[in-house]
Amino acid sequence: MSSWNTLPRAAFDLETTGRNSRAARIVTASITVVDGEGNVITEREWLADPGVEIPQEASDVHGITTAKARAEGRPAAEVTREVAATLQELFDDGVPVIAFNASYDFTVLAAESARYGVPQLTRFPVLDPYIMNKQVDRYRKGKRTLSALCEEYGVDLENAHTSAADALATLRVLDAMAGKFPKLHMPASKLHQLQVDWAAAQAADFQSYLRKSKPTAVIEGDWPVLPPEDASRGGF
Repeated sequence: MSSWNTLPRAAFDLETTGRNSRAARIVTASITVVDGEGNVITEREWLADPGVEIPQEASDVHGITTAKARAEGRPAAEVTREVAATLQELFDDGVPVIAFNASYDFTVLAAESARYGVPQLTRFPVLDPYIMNKQVDRYRKGKRTLSALCEEYGVDLENAHTSAADALATLRVLDAMAGKFPKLHMPASKLHQLQVDWAAAQAADFQSYLRKSKPTAVIEGDWPVLPPEDASRGGF
């Protein structure tokens, strides 16, 4: 079977109201699709009115204020439904979706979907440069932010922290990583499953390290979607 980096693929990014992926609300969303050679086929962007105040800290990152979201954004339920439907269509067509620190974006979307009665996503695969970089370049020093990896791999990142720019940059970074690390060349479905295992192991290692000074530290290793805080109740 062909490797993911020679086939059509997509990238997905959200900008939100906060860092807690189970509580954050979608402010902007972007999905970019490229062909097997990396040429952009389609780009879609959404601006949502999240229905809550956007904290100043979040606005400082992505530039969207509460006033702008209320004036120009569409209802959050509509945006959530369209984003989820677009991603599901890609998955159903066998197109892998690339997301940096995917468990954040996909958990935000899962929580929003639960709020608005939108069906949860099925039939992944997801590809995550953040998880892969920690696996194939584990002794690399410095930050593993998107901007840091863009600088390392020579990827232009203009308008950082806009969902459209971050989505395309994430895709370009992963393509560059595939060029440097041939071990990443495999079908997307196989790489997805490997990342499930890698993410769990990485979280366990980090948790073990933290517990040397903080005995109760917990690092969640579920990927690409964190479970609800109270899974027994089935909701976020």
